[in-house]
Amino acid sequence: MQDQLNALKLEVEQAVAAAKDAAELENIEIRYLGRKGELTGLLKGLAGVSAEDRPKIGALANQIKVQCEGLIAAKRSGLEDAALSNLAETEREDVTEPGVRPPEGHLHLMTKAINEITETFEKIGFVRTRYPEVDWDYYAFESLNMPPDHPARDEWETFFMDAPVSEMGKMVLTPHTSNSQVRELERGEFPVRMINIAKCYRRQSDATHVPMFHQFEGLYVDKNVSITHLRGVLDYFAKSFFGADRKTRLRPFHFRFTEPSFEIDISCGVCGGSGIGADKQKCKICKRGWLELGGAGMVHPNVLKAAKVDPKKYSGFAFGWGVERTYLMKEGMQIDDLRALYKNDLRFLKQF
Repeated sequence: MQDQLNALKLEVEQAVAAAKDAAELENIEIRYLGRKGELTGLLKGLAGVSAEDRPKIGALANQIKVQCEGLIAAKRSGLEDAALSNLAETEREDVTEPGVRPPEGHLHLMTKAINEITETFEKIGFVRTRYPEVDWDYYAFESLNMPPDHPARDEWETFFMDAPVSEMGKMVLTPHTSNSQVRELERGEFPVRMINIAKCYRRQSDATHVPMFHQFEGLYVDKNVSITHLRGVLDYFAKSFFGADRKTRLRPFHFRFTEPSFEIDISCGVCGGSGIGADKQKCKICKRGWLELGGAGMVHPNVLKAAKVDPKKYSGFAFGWGVERTYLMKEGMQIDDLRALYKNDLRFLKQF
């Protein structure tokens, strides 16, 4: 048995020396030193060895097992070192090679629109302001000459907050940016030349409406302000923002907080003012060649009074337009569903 153990050791030495990778080395360890390996098989023959020689053979077997384990461990370490060395050579990083730039985001289309609208009005002296997007019923409706039974104050039209009621009424998610008018006038600093851009909320959702949208509110109050000034500002904005070829029109309308009041239309940029879309059907955006951008008019005397401003001394005009709808009318936009702006589809957003 002593000769068999020495022969086994020699086989292990030769096999380990010839091993080329860790998998082969593991197979050698299992074959010779595993629970069902050749060394274990040899030791089963100890029962036939004399009691006098059995301790000597057992000690030799343990010694050979330790030596074989040491050979295998040394070989494994050598193979790992060689693999790392080869890896360093084959996968060496070239620090001079241009890297791969991570994807970069950009401003959302509506942020760009707000910036552009702000810059356009700044050129004629309008100052950008910010007022609450969650406000009291008083500033959103009552101070704007809207009676308690006005349809806009119905819960089917406006989002009312689940909050305590105060002397100014309930709290609402502002359905328009006009809540800024009286707040601005209450400051008592004239002339007022304000542009307020903020989020608005209404219970509407279709190709031209979304529950949350942006509006920009313009307010100009001073002595001797007339409709001529209003038309001049609107014409300036239309030509600056949409281009010299686009047409606008004023339509008489009725708003509680302006008198006289108008709705402002612009020739549709999607169908070119024809009312017919690319699919030869009625244009989804305008239906008839003109798109309503928003309202405008001379500030109602009751609104001035609500802000403790003398309507005999001061007059002014106001206008409120939807940012999304306004931007969709820019040359080349060709977007026929306003809801696409908020679908968070990267294929759409990356175009802008």
